[in-house]
Amino acid sequence: MIKPWSKIRTQSTQSYRVFSVRTDTVRSPRTNLEHDFYIIESNDWVNIIPLTDDQQVVMVKQHRHGSNEVTLEIPGGLVDSGDTPEGAAARELLEETGHASSAWMKLGEVNPNPAIFNNRCHTFLAKNVKKIREPKPDQTEDIEVVLIPLAEIPGLIRKGTIDHAIVITAFAHYFLRYPEG
Repeated sequence: MIKPWSKIRTQSTQSYRVFSVRTDTVRSPRTNLEHDFYIIESNDWVNIIPLTDDQQVVMVKQHRHGSNEVTLEIPGGLVDSGDTPEGAAARELLEETGHASSAWMKLGEVNPNPAIFNNRCHTFLAKNVKKIREPKPDQTEDIEVVLIPLAEIPGLIRKGTIDHAIVITAFAHYFLRYPEG
């Protein structure tokens, strides 16, 4: 039976704008040896599947520095300190796309990568979204808003056009709940 590893000490290693790194020294219950593990600490994340009345998904194209590519994604971002996931979802949708919704539903929650991250990602469905203003991305974002028919999403995932793991997870939550699309 797998047992939890006992934590001997925790030390903050480095802090960055959107995450920090800590070192946990832990003891293996199997070998009794100490090991250091590096944990990326981050606020929770949100992502939103925004659907219009005519079943279009409001998506964003943006340059991602990790992959050095322009990606096709759903809106999303960090849950700020003192904010709720629901509040962050509404804020991110409005900032990135200029759209708003009065019909929200939480579709699910995942641990993005439990090997190195300490946070959760919350996925929301926003129905009947409407554009109410121009997008106002922050200074580190260049975003193009695009509408994609919901029926085309599985094919875009299969082709690799949508390849962001958390975005694919969001659509898995959606299509598991609504298999007919």
